[in-house]
Amino acid sequence: MDASRAAADPVIALVDIAVRVRDRRLLEGTSWRIEKGEQWAVVGPNGAGKSTLVRALAGDLPIVRGRVIRGPQGCDLRVGYVSFELHRELIAREEGRDDARQFSGDWSGEATVRRLLEIDPPAAAGMPETAARSLGIFPLLDRPIRTLSTGEMRKALIARALAPSPGLLILDEPFDGLDTPSRSRLTALIGRLMASGTQIVLVTHRSSEIPHEVTHILEVADGRVVRQNIREGFFARDAEGREQYGESCAATLPAPLPEVRTGRPAFQAPPVLIEMRAVTVRYGPSVIIENLDWTVRRGENWTLLGPNGAGKTTLLRMISGDHPQAYANEILLFGRRRGSGESIWEIKAPIGMISSEFQIGYRKGVTAMEAVLSGFHDSVGLYRRSTRLQKETARDWLRCLGIADRADRPFPHLSQGEQRMVLLARALVKSPALLILDEPCQGLDRENRRRFLSIVDAVGRHTPTHILYVTHHPEEIPACTTHILRFVPGPDGSGRFVPGPAGPGRITT
Repeated sequence: MDASRAAADPVIALVDIAVRVRDRRLLEGTSWRIEKGEQWAVVGPNGAGKSTLVRALAGDLPIVRGRVIRGPQGCDLRVGYVSFELHRELIAREEGRDDARQFSGDWSGEATVRRLLEIDPPAAAGMPETAARSLGIFPLLDRPIRTLSTGEMRKALIARALAPSPGLLILDEPFDGLDTPSRSRLTALIGRLMASGTQIVLVTHRSSEIPHEVTHILEVADGRVVRQNIREGFFARDAEGREQYGESCAATLPAPLPEVRTGRPAFQAPPVLIEMRAVTVRYGPSVIIENLDWTVRRGENWTLLGPNGAGKTTLLRMISGDHPQAYANEILLFGRRRGSGESIWEIKAPIGMISSEFQIGYRKGVTAMEAVLSGFHDSVGLYRRSTRLQKETARDWLRCLGIADRADRPFPHLSQGEQRMVLLARALVKSPALLILDEPCQGLDRENRRRFLSIVDAVGRHTPTHILYVTHHPEEIPACTTHILRFVPGPDGSGRFVPGPAGPGRITT
């Protein structure tokens, strides 16, 4: 570090810190100095400590050693912060108020996007409104936040973080859940913020998401900072000159798929798994899905494509029985009409599912192994004694997914990506007839994405499990996909889902 840089007051600095997360001390001896004008990206594998580091920077975690310098003396540094954990906390807060709303019968206090953006002082209200327009969510201002898709909620949180006109904006995986146009709009917004003087710290697992204005890179591994330097020369480049972070790993299975050992007779899927007839979903005057006819037959694996807010997650919730309007529509699942007297447990028995919404709601203090075992019972948390066969099967899936060493760790203590891998094992452990994967690669590093996708492809090709898959990244569509359900926008801004075969060659969104 040159003398002039050392002498200047930093915008913010961590000096020889350690932080406490529950009963653990992390990031021992970490120092990081951000100077005026610098724009940083933070990279590293799942579980490395990236989110912990930026939470310490945001003042969201207790510092138990060292100190934090926040701007020149007398300067009030305003910090904006966006993360998956923040999303989870807001939804948990809303759910915690439901008992009082139910008792009073008054649901008018439910948090909407407008209320979320007006939490900060009215004097700063112009910035989140401008951001809402830039990110394309201004028409959603009066929607309850619990009806938003993952991508829509991420945009709302970014607009909210801009309310105090922060000098430092910390974005932890802000592109997760965003469709391609939304990613482009967010990249442009980040560029404008940097040009206007806002400094950015961006956490990402994808080097392609790092804006070209970023000047410095910090790498975290095994709970410590291992490298920090200017961007030039940090990344290797592929044959086309694109920056690449992380070791290349072949898209092959790390081990054979675990044996099917459920301890009960295998579910025999009928010729038609799902049949929807003129399905329509609406919230008040807003029509989310209109007159959809869709059939999924035995032997088919489907990928669902469409922009944020098109209704993909709503459609999947209609299948899983988690959407109340499923019972107001003509839906047949495994040959049985929805709402014909079946229990929720009968609906879920042949289905495995993973989504951001489900991960946000899985807040039980169980171990990773117990979370996987809960998949046998379709429960959130584990309330039954597990058999030896179930435990062996759960361990096999944890090994296959490369997270066997996390088996005894408390599930809430895992990183977002580690939790996602555990929940995939939970979805697979009972060998479901139907596996629903709603943007499953969110939060996964490059190696885990490849491992994950190779396993999904093997399951779709070589087991009786059928797959419904949602993604905004064409390169992550499983090779086992046989059919596409694509949202096609109309000239008036509305649109509809159109089913069809996948066809040869690369599938584009």
